[in-house]
Amino acid sequence: MQFWSGTPFMEVADAIAVAKMVDEAGYDGIICADHLIYPRELKSPYPDSPTQKPPWRPDTSWPDPWVLIGAMAAVTTTLRFSNAIYIAPARPLLEVAKQVATASVISGGRVSLGVGAGWMREEYELMGQDFGNRGSRLDEMIPALRALWAGGWVSWNGEHYQVPELMIEPHPPGPVPILCGGESEAALRRAARLCDGWVGYAYGWDDAVRYAQKLTDLRGHYRRGDEPFDILLALLEPPTPDLYKRAEDAGITAVMCAPWMGAEGVPSGGVERFRGPIEQFAETVIAKVNA
Repeated sequence: MQFWSGTPFMEVADAIAVAKMVDEAGYDGIICADHLIYPRELKSPYPDSPTQKPPWRPDTSWPDPWVLIGAMAAVTTTLRFSNAIYIAPARPLLEVAKQVATASVISGGRVSLGVGAGWMREEYELMGQDFGNRGSRLDEMIPALRALWAGGWVSWNGEHYQVPELMIEPHPPGPVPILCGGESEAALRRAARLCDGWVGYAYGWDDAVRYAQKLTDLRGHYRRGDEPFDILLALLEPPTPDLYKRAEDAGITAVMCAPWMGAEGVPSGGVERFRGPIEQFAETVIAKVNA
């Protein structure tokens, strides 16, 4: 079982210090979330919300994930980095390829890309990208990125993207795992058919197992059942070693955890407030699961 921490709703400078703490405590990875902006006139409905509004304040910080990953990579040695999730189709293909490749090189190959189609039309329009065909463009972007990361003279000729032969350097030192986020049928099929894993949200036990089984079935449908595949999600259950061992048996390979989070969110105070919960969780849960 892999244990991943997170940076959402944290002060940007704190996230860099926390990355070093979780690296030293033996966690496997840390995730970054992504939003470009919060428009004054937000018309796009937020999914699964009775108010159709997102649950965060407009002034919530969403640092650029690749800048943040580069900074965290510089102060860590083994920690891996990924997204939950990165709205890749809201950006130009070559921009995504360049940013991820650079982060991969800086981190020594410790980067995964967790992509999703997103829900905010305003972000797409401000970036000059088509919101209506974002799903089909993401389907094409995934193999296109793999081709562009190969090194040397590379090109891509598809329905949505055409890239003439060129060199884009630096290229990653090895394959960059691509994970897909989203709970729709299209997103789950995209993950099972095209990706190296799936990134979920936070679930009770029954829902978590249901998604894991659904992905296993879909991978079998696409004849990919024997290939490595990560399922990364958070569990809305009291954290115990037994819980995570059962999750692993159910096909969940990685869990997101934020041991410092209480009923009112991130506690106030200096950055050292994170250290105690991080180390305690590592001692009482991670060490026993991986013993």
